[in-house]
Amino acid sequence: MTGDRLFGNDPKTYTEARPDYPDALYERLITRCGLHPGIFVFEIGPGPGLATRRLLSLGASPLRAIEPDPRLAIFLRETIETDSLEIDQVSFDEAMLPEAAFDLGVAATSFHWLEQGSALAKVYRSLKAGGWWAMWWNNFGPEELDEFQQATDHLFARTADSPSWSREKRIPFAFDRDSRLQDLTAAGFQDAEVEIWSSSLTYDTAHLVALYSTYSPIQALEPDSRREFLSSLAQIADEQFGGRLERPLITVLYTTQRG
Repeated sequence: MTGDRLFGNDPKTYTEARPDYPDALYERLITRCGLHPGIFVFEIGPGPGLATRRLLSLGASPLRAIEPDPRLAIFLRETIETDSLEIDQVSFDEAMLPEAAFDLGVAATSFHWLEQGSALAKVYRSLKAGGWWAMWWNNFGPEELDEFQQATDHLFARTADSPSWSREKRIPFAFDRDSRLQDLTAAGFQDAEVEIWSSSLTYDTAHLVALYSTYSPIQALEPDSRREFLSSLAQIADEQFGGRLERPLITVLYTTQRG
């Protein structure tokens, strides 16, 4: 994982700015994947722990969190007080996971940072026979370019390694259903399902700026460029949209089982 290291710059803002995942998603982990008290779980790339906290509250114990960024690992240790959480401050490639040991493995808006073939093979080996794998993402913004994206497109065009909204023609990783299912099948998983939830969130300018400050292309900017980007974003939000915007949120969940 590489870009994932950016999120350790300000884990508190990330935690406060990013919305949690839908309750319906966690319900599916319970009803389909057997999430219940005492289940042995590993989580790849927990970041500041948005999903980690919910998994623990639903009984995951022990929960082994694999987090490569030392700043995020420290944040997790300082903000989550429970003996049920074990933190490995290491990349998933380097993590020493016992084979055929876990009931459930999860990755919340993190698995796209990994090489899919080798990572899924390791996930598969780590699960018990009949164990479950779940990976999910929150995706902000509509699938088609909207008025706000058009108004801010020129800002994203300046960010390194981040094509502007209008020039980005690839299917977003989480929405590339065929590729994701092919990867799961190639790794040996069975009975894969995809579920999608749509909602919307209303942001004032300050909260919108906080949210965008957590995006990896913005985190990758030099400090002066990042401040300029966020200042321009705030100006557009205030002057063109009255300081209040409704942003679509789409959550995609993949679940599958080891045979």
